[in-house]
Amino acid sequence: MDQFDMLVIGSGPSGRRAAVQAAKLGKSVLVVDKGRRLGGVSVHTGTIPSKTIRETVMNLSGFRERGFYGRGYRVKQDISVHDIVDRLHKTLDHEVEVLQHQFMRNMVRSLAATARFLDPRRVELTTDKEERSEVGFDYALIAVGTKPYRPESVPFDRKRIFDSDEILELERLPRSLTVIGGGVIGVEYATIFSALDVPVTLVEPRNSILDFVDREIVDDFIHQMRDRGMTVRLGSAVKDIVSKPDCAEVTLADGRVVRSEILLYAAGRTGNVASLGLDTIGIEPDNRGRLKVDAHTLQTAIPHIYAAGDVIGFPSLASTSMEQGRVAACHAFGLPLPPAPEAFPYGIYAVPEISTVGLSEEEVRASGIAYECGVARFRETSRGHIMGVNSGFLKLIFAIGNRRLLGAHIVGEGATELIHIGQAVINLKGTVDFFVENTFNYPTLAEAYKIAGLDAWNRMGRG
Repeated sequence: MDQFDMLVIGSGPSGRRAAVQAAKLGKSVLVVDKGRRLGGVSVHTGTIPSKTIRETVMNLSGFRERGFYGRGYRVKQDISVHDIVDRLHKTLDHEVEVLQHQFMRNMVRSLAATARFLDPRRVELTTDKEERSEVGFDYALIAVGTKPYRPESVPFDRKRIFDSDEILELERLPRSLTVIGGGVIGVEYATIFSALDVPVTLVEPRNSILDFVDREIVDDFIHQMRDRGMTVRLGSAVKDIVSKPDCAEVTLADGRVVRSEILLYAAGRTGNVASLGLDTIGIEPDNRGRLKVDAHTLQTAIPHIYAAGDVIGFPSLASTSMEQGRVAACHAFGLPLPPAPEAFPYGIYAVPEISTVGLSEEEVRASGIAYECGVARFRETSRGHIMGVNSGFLKLIFAIGNRRLLGAHIVGEGATELIHIGQAVINLKGTVDFFVENTFNYPTLAEAYKIAGLDAWNRMGRG
């Protein structure tokens, strides 16, 4: 039986980062992934595919230029699934190649197999050819990610009704689409298809979407969706979903019926833990397959077995998953870690993008901190005008007492890139004066930080 210092189950963002970190500390590492290729959910069905599809759609549809040339403008008149899939496959091949090279360079061994715990120090590995072997380990990281939640009441058939993995297998663009679920995945796919001029209905049982995002940002985002013709149904639960020969039909609790050519069910995800044999070692997942860990060390109930990434729940971001994997490996092998940063950015790759870091206005108000906001609309910047951007804005929240930046929130073009300026200022405990006193490149969208800073400063005074 082979013995490793660290066994990593899953090769997504947290798994790969943990493996490389452990290897750089001189440890023997084995990465086990049941997929045919390395990369995990992030590379093959999640983060990279959805963002690649978005970028392809934005380029081919000419969506970014419609502020100048009108809503009927298109770069390519007849966009097919082939146009989208071709770029997707090239991107995925590159991601896998980079990951394989990284493992090879750091002497990380990998194996395509399913892992099942035999006891707290051993796993059984089973390949696609049913070849079995045992591996021992000193430390293990469970980084198996998640899969779409598929309730039995939903008749998934890959013809009319799809989950978020299956939607990547469409043979042609639908004439109309219903999306169930106003979370990150549902919102991203709904707006991507809408950018292709597919009529889209978004259904969310709660009264709003994206509950963790500043309400003013969400309100503007919903307005932009409706303004370009999307139908948004909020506050009514789904009563029934039926796959018919000519359509997918959704009956809502309030009696309304929504019909479309296909339906995407994207109401949550569940941990990929069923095949791990966790019951044999006493680790119990919750009802959505998520594992409980120590927030600082990422240890499960068994101290030498860690878990990281989407399988431990919120925030379920590739960026935070990477850091969790690194933290787990460092803790396992006794490497001291600096305290976690005060704030990390959250990016939603919808159309338009949303990104946020720090406290929302609702959270600041609930804390009782006296605050002031500054806002800059992208259409007011010269760069925004040059680009034809006629929507989107940046919102900054400052504490009146010490003038520190508490939160930065963006909806609009480039939001996920621009947010890092706000992130740096928050974590370095910067104040409104940073934006007022510093010079930004002109013309840029980043100049919005200067405008928003001045907007707040005018109300706050010199302090």
